[in-house]
Amino acid sequence: MARTVIRVHVLDSTNVMVGTPTVPKWKDQENGVRAVDFETGAPLCTLTLFVMEGERAEAIKVTVPQTGLPNGLHQGRFVRPVDLFASPWARIFNDQLQEGVAYRCSALELVDGSHVQQDVAAPEPAAA
Repeated sequence: MARTVIRVHVLDSTNVMVGTPTVPKWKDQENGVRAVDFETGAPLCTLTLFVMEGERAEAIKVTVPQTGLPNGLHQGRFVRPVDLFASPWARIFNDQLQEGVAYRCSALELVDGSHVQQDVAAPEPAAA
């Protein structure tokens, strides 16, 4: 089966927030073999990102090389995925079709709070 890879463009008006801590990605967890980037050999990690645009939010699980994780990364931090790609996949397991989309980026960049788009109007100050 041919492998399809689709570049995902994240608009400047889109907020992307870290939802879970990074965890190691395993090739064979039982034997302690980490999954590695096939180009660089860097160990791979996964984490969940919340992609928020307007009134919509999507949770996506993303694979990132450990070398692409910045210092100071934690839950709730806003980030910008670098070179984000989506790879649709499907397989038949126990006569059942399983399908999904795998996301991968080369790095995450921290975004300061001034980038965050505020869609909710600030409350009016109370009358004195």
